[in-house]
Amino acid sequence: MSRLFTTRRSILAAAVLAAASVGLSAPALAQDASKKQLVIGGTAGSNIDQLQYGIVPQLQKKGYKVKLVEFNDYVQPNLALADGSLDANFFQHEVYFNQFKGDRKLDLVALTQGPIAPMGVYSKQRKSLADLKEGDRVALPNDPSNLARGILLLQQAGLVKIKEGVNPLRVSELDLASNPKKIKLVPLDAAHLPRALDDTQFAIINGNFAISSGLKLTEAVLLEKVPDHYLNIVAVKTKDKDAQWAKDLAEAYRSADFKAVVDSKFAGYAKPGFLQ
Repeated sequence: MSRLFTTRRSILAAAVLAAASVGLSAPALAQDASKKQLVIGGTAGSNIDQLQYGIVPQLQKKGYKVKLVEFNDYVQPNLALADGSLDANFFQHEVYFNQFKGDRKLDLVALTQGPIAPMGVYSKQRKSLADLKEGDRVALPNDPSNLARGILLLQQAGLVKIKEGVNPLRVSELDLASNPKKIKLVPLDAAHLPRALDDTQFAIINGNFAISSGLKLTEAVLLEKVPDHYLNIVAVKTKDKDAQWAKDLAEAYRSADFKAVVDSKFAGYAKPGFLQ
């Protein structure tokens, strides 16, 4: 590994000298126009599917070879991006991204937005939220940003009320002003929530994990109204944000081709304005 790193460093040094001799600037080098092999990560379900059907074909037409890496949690994709195992990832909303990279001190940046499957409330034991009984158990994501998102969804349904003045992006179980049905919140890892349907009366499940488990958005007893800060983002290392491949990746997400794929294969997803 050290020999490979030394070789790459030597090649880069030679490239810098060559560029200087013909008057190329450092930003031009940063474009890395010769990079044609990309490794992109996404979580199982709709996020990896969007990459496979809507993004990879466009990049291939531009001469890129793309490897997709599928993840089943919300931690490893950013760590893999930060350590260089990935060039980009697509799986998270802006709120989670900002909190995670801040907590871990990762030098990452959002490149563009993309669609997200809405978070929904699902149940195998109740036909609707109107059937919710006192003391029912409700599973929801345990990471702070999606926990807040889940509680906001319960408030949207009129089942709980959050205390005045609490930051809606950081709501927790301790911030409930009222919980008249005495709902028992059961925070779990987001990927495990579909399986919680056998043990709880309701589960609030992120859309990608709902779909990857075989659930349909139309089966949810309630879907969230998705604000822009909960749309998915494409993340890259900050040093790569101006590279030509990153520009091509962002362009693919904003293209008419991708919009057509989203409209045909991902109906009901929340989308950024440029894909409306």
